[in-house]
Amino acid sequence: MNDTAPPAPRRSDATRHAILRAARERFAADGYDGATIRAIAKDARIDPSMVMRYYGSKEGLYAAALDVDLRLPDPGAFDAREVGRVLVSHFLDLWEENEMLTAMLRVGTTNQAGAERMQGVFRDQLLPLARHVCPRPEEAGTRAALCASQVLGLALTRYVLRFPPTVALSREEIVEWMGPTVQRYLTAHRA
Repeated sequence: MNDTAPPAPRRSDATRHAILRAARERFAADGYDGATIRAIAKDARIDPSMVMRYYGSKEGLYAAALDVDLRLPDPGAFDAREVGRVLVSHFLDLWEENEMLTAMLRVGTTNQAGAERMQGVFRDQLLPLARHVCPRPEEAGTRAALCASQVLGLALTRYVLRFPPTVALSREEIVEWMGPTVQRYLTAHRA
């Protein structure tokens, strides 16, 4: 029997995690342009040169801090006739629990690098699901983009701009209103 303890985490790992945590919070609060390496380093309680050492640039830090897995449900795990409701419910869960998505949305609306990062996340993660459920695979890109327009529009008005009527909607009401629209975008046959 081996009683050796697992190796202690390397100091560099703790520093990287502190930087990423501070960067996520700062990008979410201040957006890309407002977040500075100095402010992020101060929040992480390290020297700004350490941020540059680990991430090279603000763009590199942004990409690392906002490495988002949407954890989309497996399309084989639910009936394709329910994809709209499933996705709207799933995105509500993500937005409620993950400040990184709010940060991505804020930055993506004001910064080209942020917009490209957000496009990549949705292209790489939502497009495969759209291909699986849409009736014409050649339309998957358009259908995924329309779906994204709905969930991102909801997120913008509910979590960033905080429109009172959108904020006041219950989870069930949002799923009831948006589910059929997302469903139509992904699965309806066009003439």
